[in-house]
Amino acid sequence: MVKRVSEQKTMERAPGVGFHLFVEPEEIHGAGRLFGKITIQPGSGISPHRHDDEMETFYVAKGTCRMDDNGKTTHLSEGDVLVTKCGDNHAVFNDTNEPVELIAFIASVKQGKPGSSTPL
Repeated sequence: MVKRVSEQKTMERAPGVGFHLFVEPEEIHGAGRLFGKITIQPGSGISPHRHDDEMETFYVAKGTCRMDDNGKTTHLSEGDVLVTKCGDNHAVFNDTNEPVELIAFIASVKQGKPGSSTPL
């Protein structure tokens, strides 16, 4: 299957936070619900939340961001990876002057059972 960029879905989930979905959740066949690029504009971010029955992996493709990983703050730069395990809390913020681009994959820990995220 080939999906041209024109066939891929984009959306804004929060002010200054854009999602570009490489594939739709049903195309991942129960293995997860997100594989795509997240662009976070300066001063914006993703609020603290927890994933239940799933894990999330972020790869920093461009820029630098501040991540909260279970209450511990760390800064990530291009090429760095954050793995958030099932039940962990996390958040991401762009406190720089340039957009940040993350490649993200949310994988279900129980094949075929969709997980969920809960705002904190």
